[in-house]
Amino acid sequence: MYHPYFRGKQFELLTVRETAKLMAEQNFVPVIEPVKESLGGLEKALKEICDAKGQAIVIVNPYHGDHQENGTGISQLLQQGLFGGAISAGILLRGNINLADAVACHQAHLGHNPTFVHAGFTEQKGLAGYLHNTLPQTRHVFIEEHANTLYRKHFEGSTRILVRDGFKRRKNAEFAKIPVEEFSELHLTFKSDLGMDGFGDFLMVGDVYSEGGGPAYAVAIHLTFIDPDADEVMYIYHFVSITNDTPTDPAGKFGQALQKLILKLNSGTSKLLETSAIKEFRDLHAKGHFPGLGYVKKLSMKHHIETLADYLG
Repeated sequence: MYHPYFRGKQFELLTVRETAKLMAEQNFVPVIEPVKESLGGLEKALKEICDAKGQAIVIVNPYHGDHQENGTGISQLLQQGLFGGAISAGILLRGNINLADAVACHQAHLGHNPTFVHAGFTEQKGLAGYLHNTLPQTRHVFIEEHANTLYRKHFEGSTRILVRDGFKRRKNAEFAKIPVEEFSELHLTFKSDLGMDGFGDFLMVGDVYSEGGGPAYAVAIHLTFIDPDADEVMYIYHFVSITNDTPTDPAGKFGQALQKLILKLNSGTSKLLETSAIKEFRDLHAKGHFPGLGYVKKLSMKHHIETLADYLG
């Protein structure tokens, strides 16, 4: 049902590992686009998913990161047969892929239950024609920004998942002006309004890929919640440090952002689910500990998955 889209950086893969059991229980299927040359972290995450009897989709031809020129290493990892039928080969269809490339990639990965991930492809009619009688047995993930209703119509009868980027990207300091905003209502509308079989998002990281920024002028903690008083739409809080004029003292800035989060939690009006991630934020506050910005992002991603698991479960 829910398909969170991860770029395979260190803390994204750690999030997958730490939530693998929960995702398997809820039939959540993560989509992972490997972006780092070393595939050790990916292999550990996939093993964790298999041990939990879950499923995942792994992009075999990434657009971003170290494998964008050649995804052979990813294909070889799947071909080792370590994961049984739990891991689907994701074929990423960007604007730079033509129909012949898409067909060749599909043929090469027939043994790995391939999934098409549509993200800018322009030969949708030809692909639907190629699949023809097998279309009902195929799965298609549509990145909403690149696949409108007419585009998706070509694949009616297949399993269709719509992924929406609910995170509005800004500089961290700018989030201070918008402490809370709407994130998505796709969890409510994907089936009834849009005729999809599942939905997904880019968590609270967003679809814009970067290798990793420079020093942070401001530190922000992004946390999602479902608002029962607003038709159960999902919103997102941005807890931002007060100091944002120099790129120094990330620990102090994290402490400022965390203090805002704790005050909101203790007010009793936050509507944030008390997830394991929130408990860890409380522990960090009690200890006065800064675990690093990557770890903070991991906690926010875990909270997002735990929130949707609680709602959909």
